[in-house]
Amino acid sequence: MHFSIVAKIVGVLLMLFSLLANLPSILISLIYQDQELSSFLAALLITFFTGFILWGSTFRTRETLRTRDGFLIVTLFWTVLGTFGALPFFFSNALPLSVTDAVFESISGLTTTGSTVVTGLETLPKSILFYRQQLQWLGGMGIVALAVAVLPMLGIGGMQLYRAESPGPVKNDNLVPRLAETAKALWYIYLGLTVACAMAYWAAGMSLFDAICHSFTTVAIGGFSTYDASMGHFDSHLINLIAVFFMVLAGINFALHFTAWRSRRLTQYINDPETMFYFGILVFVATVSISVLYSTGTYEATDAFVHGLFQTVSIATTTGFATTDFNAWPYALPYLLFYAAIIGACAGSTGGGMKVIRILLIFKQGIREVRRLIHPNSVISVKVGKKLVPDRVIESVWGFFSVYVLVYLLLLLALLASGMDVLTAFSAVGATLNNLGPGLEGVAANFAELSNYAKWVLCLAMLLGRLEIFTILVLLTPSYWRH
Repeated sequence: MHFSIVAKIVGVLLMLFSLLANLPSILISLIYQDQELSSFLAALLITFFTGFILWGSTFRTRETLRTRDGFLIVTLFWTVLGTFGALPFFFSNALPLSVTDAVFESISGLTTTGSTVVTGLETLPKSILFYRQQLQWLGGMGIVALAVAVLPMLGIGGMQLYRAESPGPVKNDNLVPRLAETAKALWYIYLGLTVACAMAYWAAGMSLFDAICHSFTTVAIGGFSTYDASMGHFDSHLINLIAVFFMVLAGINFALHFTAWRSRRLTQYINDPETMFYFGILVFVATVSISVLYSTGTYEATDAFVHGLFQTVSIATTTGFATTDFNAWPYALPYLLFYAAIIGACAGSTGGGMKVIRILLIFKQGIREVRRLIHPNSVISVKVGKKLVPDRVIESVWGFFSVYVLVYLLLLLALLASGMDVLTAFSAVGATLNNLGPGLEGVAANFAELSNYAKWVLCLAMLLGRLEIFTILVLLTPSYWRH
């Protein structure tokens, strides 16, 4: 283990994060004169000089970064930045947050989970509101860069499942010569979607401040809002439909966006099996939701269509915006939406969940096993589109699924041990492990009433979900630390 190179990279990350996260909020504080300037200055200085010390003590290091070092760096990317990201919340006079609450809010923002312990958002300073939204935007791009550029080289994560068959740069084993081009294109796509989303919101009636803030968390699939009522505050079907459009786009593999942008062909989306399966899930769940809401008289036709479509896309992509209290919807609709969130968005997107490609492969593997029962001597392959999927990939999918279920149960037991009721605990784990945000029952609105113990458990769940479990678990194995 080359701790010096790890410290050097973490130091650089902290210095960059201190500037990217705090300088824009400092500018907002100066514009609105909201008395939060000192909070962001203190956070910037502490974070920057901590990073500078780490970098300065190791800048002469010339060791080669190895895969083993990469696992630790990827984990520290979220844990260290999430911890230092809590400083503005902790220092703010307008937010009487404890250390636990400040770290919870920061990690929830950076991992684009969207679970919150903050209420009364309308009364908070503009710079704090902007900072919350920006945290998710920075985390969203970090996820995309991690999935497309870093994780395939480490051999982990969602993109590894389908690397050989997936579109764009990730289908090549040797990504390094294309890494600069890929990263640049991804930034253009991510920034372009954000600007387009902000302009659309603004044209639809949002203030410029709200439009920018909500574009950050829409494209990042984060779900933070500047209002307690989330998107329901605006009471606009047009704004809701704009959000649906950009949430759907953000839930698609960004490597596919890269390929479509480079080839200038929309058929790339139609020809991608994961994307079409993703669309199929959204259409099915939305159709059921709209039909039930209308047939039960919960809403009139137009409202049933917009609310049903919006909440389906918001929850299924793990964004977490709300136009209404879907927890109070009739029959099993809240649970149907929650299960859709467990599936999540596409691999390589800014969304959470288990990822659509894994569910698609599990489904196809299940069909193969049924066919094997009928024809035990036949050789049956699993295909996604026209591509054969190696058995090693199928094994890794089942391995992930098994570990996911086990981790879910362990986290659930940890929350039940605190005295939490079963449904609240089940949805709290699902909302954080899948980076969804809102849960059901006791955590449908926010997580403020939970104990500090429960919040730290859920912080771990958010990190496990964002890092797709294995990245953290590998650090807990004795063999990782052996020379």
